[in-house]
Amino acid sequence: MPIDWRAHIESTPSVLRGKPRIKGTRIPVSLILGYLAAGQTADDIIREFPDLTKEHVAACLDYARELAEFEVVAS
Repeated sequence: MPIDWRAHIESTPSVLRGKPRIKGTRIPVSLILGYLAAGQTADDIIREFPDLTKEHVAACLDYARELAEFEVVAS
């Protein structure tokens, strides 16, 4: 089942200077993606940050996927 990252990720100027983060936390998406890039599993990340769930980690990946699909439209 696909995860809708919008249900788990938010960005507000007053928290972490607007960096995308897991809703209700100060855990930035970039931190989770960095752990994944370093070879950590979702379970490893959740052990380090018990407030996170596997859905949060999957939402970060879906967010990154959507950013990677961004296309500039020529005018």
